[in-house]
Amino acid sequence: MHSYDTIYGINGPVVTINGRTQLSMMEMVYVGNKKLVGEVIGLDDEKTTIQVYEETTSLKPGEPVYPTGAPMSLTLGPGIIRNIFDGIQRPLSAMEKASGAFIDKGTSVTPIDFEKEWDVEIDVKIGDELCGGDIYAHCEETPVITHKMMVPPYLSGTVTKCMTDGKYKAGDCIVEITDKKGNVHQLTLCQKWPIRTPRPTKNRLGANRPLITGQRIIDTLFPIAKGGAAAIPGGFGTGKTMTQHQLAKWCDADIIIYVGCGERGNEMTQALVEFGEIIDPKTGKPLTDRTILIANTSNMPVAAREASIYTGITLAEYYRDMGYHTALMADSTSRWAEALREISGRLEEMPADEGFPAYLPSRLSEFYERAGYTENLNGTEGSITLIGAVSPQGSDFSEPVTQNTKRFTRCFWALDKALAYSRHYPAINWNDSYSEYLSDLKDWYDENVATDFLKLREEFCSILLEENSLLEIANLVGTDVLPDEQKLTMEIARVIRVGFLQQNAFHKEDTFVPLEKQYKMMQVILHLYHKAQSIIARQVPISKILSTGIFDKLVKIKYDVPNAQLNLLDGYIKEIDEKLNLFLV
Repeated sequence: MHSYDTIYGINGPVVTINGRTQLSMMEMVYVGNKKLVGEVIGLDDEKTTIQVYEETTSLKPGEPVYPTGAPMSLTLGPGIIRNIFDGIQRPLSAMEKASGAFIDKGTSVTPIDFEKEWDVEIDVKIGDELCGGDIYAHCEETPVITHKMMVPPYLSGTVTKCMTDGKYKAGDCIVEITDKKGNVHQLTLCQKWPIRTPRPTKNRLGANRPLITGQRIIDTLFPIAKGGAAAIPGGFGTGKTMTQHQLAKWCDADIIIYVGCGERGNEMTQALVEFGEIIDPKTGKPLTDRTILIANTSNMPVAAREASIYTGITLAEYYRDMGYHTALMADSTSRWAEALREISGRLEEMPADEGFPAYLPSRLSEFYERAGYTENLNGTEGSITLIGAVSPQGSDFSEPVTQNTKRFTRCFWALDKALAYSRHYPAINWNDSYSEYLSDLKDWYDENVATDFLKLREEFCSILLEENSLLEIANLVGTDVLPDEQKLTMEIARVIRVGFLQQNAFHKEDTFVPLEKQYKMMQVILHLYHKAQSIIARQVPISKILSTGIFDKLVKIKYDVPNAQLNLLDGYIKEIDEKLNLFLV
């Protein structure tokens, strides 16, 4: 391989070449004698700037830089699911075999296994006209995911050669197409795609169906649509990672992509162990059969952290194009932004707020705008739902990453340190959080759950809001001076907080709750509220109503009523009527 130029300067992950070169902007290069992976990020007549995605220790001036003539790209093909990659799509299991427990600089491994044979079924015949996105073959990637081989988006032509069904390796040519200019293109089981270029779609559709997560505070109070984007900001210890783990385990997306960008190694280890042990409730198979993990921990090279979320979103787009609904969890975008800040500092760029580069908002928008519910080039429908954790220092939501993330997401799940420290999980603060998807999802809720679902949800929110204002009075003068109507609001708000919003991830019946149970739980709680209101209006003291024990019993509904026996909830309404009707005699 011919080398163009040699290294002049090294500043951490930033390498410079003096003078004018033939390299292109965003071109992938190999740096030094060990051929470290890098990318051109700056060009002028005087120097070329490269960011290196590996550790640059022992790299010296004068070592060669090798061009590739192509942008930083991923290899997309069967074998991605179940795999664990680093930030630039190097499989960690293969890296371990090649270099041991500690990754050596310049270790080169293929992103997918090109020696493994797949049982491939060909879906086209000679003479068929194909265009970008069309499916020409498929194979079983895992027991629950069928991998569909698609024509690269900017390619079209007539099938002039076609293999028969059988076993093939990822690099084998199985179909040949000839374009209008007479050029022959070989189609294998895989293709390449640049990580910073969004894959094209035919049409962008409305986000009008929810991503069901089984988490009551999300599904009921602050839902996210399939194809939507959400932010989970929270300080240290508020449960960002655990909330994302719950969403990854239980949401109804077809494929989960979990990106740990800059997270602690022990948290990624926990994710790997837990995901391997969980049996997927949708399929009865291991959850890993539809999961891709990208592990770029805090001690890995900082530049690869910056690339990791683009790697994740490109994989999500690839499976979306097959017609799957994908969900990407980015944990955490603050660490990603810190990588941007570090590289920007080494480039001596003018800093903006808190030292972050001025282009932080545009980089965040590039990422979040790749979410969406789409009609693909091949006529299928798919979606990418993005859920990004944000780690503001000192739980300060006014810092730049949180504020700019709010601009590009329509769902905001604010984690509260006080709730987390009082062991209320998920620690999502119902006063600071919001979802702008409610109006888009109304028709879906009316058709699939109940026409009054959102009405009950609004009443829940108004009770919690009223409790928040009453707490200020109670903290000043105590609850004893409040009238019974307001005491009732405080009591029913406690039932909502503890019995509905608080959820136990380690309880078999409470870790995932179907929407129907969430709706019926709301019905029961509000039935008690309205019944108690009518009794208090007859001058019956609230102390007598509380003495029935019905409030405390409703707190335990989430544990006492199995998800498969929702008819038991009707008995709670009868019991409420029986106990409270005694006060109407």
